Amino acid sequence: MTADFLVVLDACVLIPAALRDTLLRLAEYPRLYVPRWSDEIIAETVRNLESRIGLTGEKTAYLVGKLRDHFEDSWVLGYEPLLALMANDPEDRHVLAAAVKCGAPLIVTYNRRHFPPAATEPWGIEVQGPSTFLKHQYDLNPAVVIDKLHAQARNLGRTLPEQLAVLKEAVPSFVDAVCQDLGAEPPT
Repeated sequence: MTADFLVVLDACVLIPAALRDTLLRLAEYPRLYVPRWSDEIIAETVRNLESRIGLTGEKTAYLVGKLRDHFEDSWVLGYEPLLALMANDPEDRHVLAAAVKCGAPLIVTYNRRHFPPAATEPWGIEVQGPSTFLKHQYDLNPAVVIDKLHAQARNLGRTLPEQLAVLKEAVPSFVDAVCQDLGAEPPT
């Protein structure tokens, strides 16, 4: 099973490492969606990882290299002529323009206020927070999501509850939904 549902990931959801890892794992085989971003989104991610998180340029270059290796088709090009047509927050017009250019019906972001319905609905684009997006992916494919969460936890030397505790900070309602379905106590 692979899904061809295009989703633009805003920089803010690519900054938290655990969330980025979860989102990208769900886009690997068997993929639940196809991620899209632009050079500008990735540059914003890199700037924030270096200035706010303190990652070195070497580490962010490594990350970008891995994104290019594993998701070579995810870069949206040629969206710049659309920027003047976007009516959302000027700082995030590039994100909406990238979604329009590639035909993605969904943007995943924490900054929903930068994408008011009046600016996105004419383009047929919905905006969701990462918790809502992950809950939808879980509702559609619970076994795949749980398998990928287990793999993520194992890869990081954690148990699933430990991994969910790390993810809870970034996507609390998603973690609560998974815990409820598994009959597990939500992490605090």
